[in-house]
Amino acid sequence: MPAAMQQLVIALPKGRILKEALPLLGTAGIHPEPALFDEDSRALRFATNDPAVSVIRVRSFDVATFVAFGAAQIGIVGNDVLAEFDYSELYSPVDLGIGRCRLSVAEPAGTPPITSESHVRVATKYPHLTKLHFARQGIQAECVKLNGAMELAPLLGLAPRIVDLVSTGKTLKENGLVERETILEVTSRLVVNRAAFKTMPEVARLVDAFRAALGRVAA
Repeated sequence: MPAAMQQLVIALPKGRILKEALPLLGTAGIHPEPALFDEDSRALRFATNDPAVSVIRVRSFDVATFVAFGAAQIGIVGNDVLAEFDYSELYSPVDLGIGRCRLSVAEPAGTPPITSESHVRVATKYPHLTKLHFARQGIQAECVKLNGAMELAPLLGLAPRIVDLVSTGKTLKENGLVERETILEVTSRLVVNRAAFKTMPEVARLVDAFRAALGRVAA
């Protein structure tokens, strides 16, 4: 299908970020079908008010992959995911300012600080960023890859520390953990596939629409 006739696909993350992104989508002129908001729906691709634009609902980590490989042309994803994968095919033109949180190191309360250790074991779904963070301190990080329930790792002896997203810190506190240091301040970004940005005029138009929407929402 020629680029001019190709349907544009927007990749959206499930959960809280999707809810925060909806006002911006609407202000940018994109109104997905109601089924997108049905959490019981098994559908993954949804129509919008624009026949040339559809949206897909995927895991936040998968948004970057869908856009980088051209299966979607635009997406919304946190800069934590962008930094973890570091896809050269992605261009991030707009900080949407939603999904604010931080990527932090946490450990059980009372754990002695890391001083002379040359090796640590850390449970995380961010092995790349975790290794980089500790390497800057001259420490080798052995990463245990988990996709959820991170707070259980120290409690059950899997790893004494975790690296995970923190918003209010309530989950850490309820599991006897404390936040020790911040690796990255996180917000969600509009990302586009570089090749699509050059070849599909609708992609550039939507980027401009999101910029304008962000200004109107802020006002």
